Amino acid sequence: MSNEMSRTENVELTVLCLITDGDRMLLQNRTKNDWQGYTLPGGHVEPGESFVDAVVCEMKEETGLNIKNPRLVGVKQFPIEDGRYVVFLFKATEYCGTIVSSDEGQMKWVESSRLSEINTVDDFAELMRVINDSALTEFQYLVDGETWTVSIK
Repeated sequence: MSNEMSRTENVELTVLCLITDGDRMLLQNRTKNDWQGYTLPGGHVEPGESFVDAVVCEMKEETGLNIKNPRLVGVKQFPIEDGRYVVFLFKATEYCGTIVSSDEGQMKWVESSRLSEINTVDDFAELMRVINDSALTEFQYLVDGETWTVSIK
């Protein structure tokens, strides 16, 4: 390999979306073992797919809702074995349709005032901070050996 570092790296691209209805947000009680608890619905971006199309498509699949005008409000990222995992964070307030749950988990409207009463995923509070604070853009996990620390910018 040349001395110059490659500017290309392996990246896994995904999307998450906060769908709100007034003071309520739509959360998914995840069934997968790797990230259990209530969190935002999301999924993978297919090769060549636009990020906006991906979030619209994933919300339809996971929640049953057709979202309109999703806005990109931040990015979450962390290192994976041979590259990095990038999550585009979207927010949507306009949608139509009826909620359905998928095998990924049960969908539920939760009032923000009642979040403390449910079991959310470990980094949910930090995730919501980045999504809801227009001064913040990035949620990054810095990994040193076994230690993962959160960096928010």
